[in-house]
Amino acid sequence: QVQLVESGGGLVQAGGSLRLSCAASGRTSSIYAMAWFRQAPGKERDSVAAITRSGSNGNYADSVKGRFTISVDNAKNTVYLQMNSLKPEDTGVYYCAAAGGSSTYNYWGQGTQVTISS
Repeated sequence: QVQLVESGGGLVQAGGSLRLSCAASGRTSSIYAMAWFRQAPGKERDSVAAITRSGSNGNYADSVKGRFTISVDNAKNTVYLQMNSLKPEDTGVYYCAAAGGSSTYNYWGQGTQVTISS
């Protein structure tokens, strides 16, 4: 089993920045890839950014390209999401996910709220 704990959410004004962290514990050696998802109020959960354990192959949703950066620190078993130039439409609950021994994301964190005020 893998446990994921997110942190770093909060309330910021449009144009500001936040950095989310997701610390993994347990069978972290089984993790192949990690990702951040976002669920806006009344909407489905969508992928924001993903990265392999090696730190390569970062993928981003079109809506965040050039503003968000995903990175991984394997020594700390932590994945980060640096979010810059934040917009009100970035508001939502951000979830960390990990693919551990699976081709799909089978481990999820509890989510952290991000609210961007206009």
